[in-house]
Amino acid sequence: MAQTLESERPVPHIDTSTLPLTREEGLMLYEDMVLGRLFEDKCAEMYYRGRMFGFVHLYNGQEAVSTGVIRAMRRDEDFVSSTYRDHVHALSAGVPAREVMAELFGKATGCSKGRGGSMHMFSEQHRLLGGYAFVAEGIPVATGAAFQSKYRREAMGDANADQVTACFFGDGASNNGQFFECLNMAALWKLPILYVVENNKWAIGMAHDRATSQPEIYKKASVFNMVGVEVDGMDVLAVRKVALEAVERARAGEGPTLIEALTYRFRGHSLADPDELRAAQEKEFWFSRDPIKRLAKDLETRGLATAAELEAIDTKVQGIIDDSVQFAESSPEPDPSELRRYIFAED
Repeated sequence: MAQTLESERPVPHIDTSTLPLTREEGLMLYEDMVLGRLFEDKCAEMYYRGRMFGFVHLYNGQEAVSTGVIRAMRRDEDFVSSTYRDHVHALSAGVPAREVMAELFGKATGCSKGRGGSMHMFSEQHRLLGGYAFVAEGIPVATGAAFQSKYRREAMGDANADQVTACFFGDGASNNGQFFECLNMAALWKLPILYVVENNKWAIGMAHDRATSQPEIYKKASVFNMVGVEVDGMDVLAVRKVALEAVERARAGEGPTLIEALTYRFRGHSLADPDELRAAQEKEFWFSRDPIKRLAKDLETRGLATAAELEAIDTKVQGIIDDSVQFAESSPEPDPSELRRYIFAED
């Protein structure tokens, strides 16, 4: 039987109660996480009603990582590389809920014109480099994006090329060759990139601790002479703190950071997964650490928001999601005559 992380490895603790936080920032973080959670809940409903097809991997429980990192960056300027669990990363990056939902429905109005579906969200406008179905596939792409930022700035003299890239991947990807090769290059060239490991303890049905000789992934940064940080991925303020510091280092030319966020997915690997491998005790431990409830309590304790104000945000977000479903359902299918369009770049 799987053990809880509590007994295997202490969850890192940062006293976030002392961190500066404005009301505007707090409400922004809360709304972003609620958007991700309620969007994924709606995806599950639509999938089980037969409105979505293929593989759908939900992000429930991990919202503090997406929000904490991406909302610490510059929207529409900095780059984000995702995985096959990419819906919420897209939302945090600013892709409208309508476009994300339409993509899931395979409609022409989707962010990938209905060609990508759940695992391949992409938006040039929002600097979303894509979701990737193969494990670790996005790491080289993100490393390339970081390289071009540095090259444009230092070799081509573009003073505005100070973009930072965030590369998300799971614990399973940290055992792949691309991980080691790209981190080595990023360290050598001091690339402006954040490698963000969303360690949710499970690579499909393989427990993380059984799959790697060094379960503490952030320590792997040491062999590249790179900053490695472990953070509680269920605490958005803690994630935001380490992300802001990493972004500042990257933009200042001080190179990459490896961030290991200890988190947990509240649902199975995909919506086709009966989730029978994880122990009930483990799930209960992590469910009790829900990042959205945690931030809500913090905002109320700090006097930055009332329960009624947070409930109003919940209602507002639900309206956005309901609208996205209506938009997706009423949108046209891709025209068969455009089957080969978007294979090559267009002027």
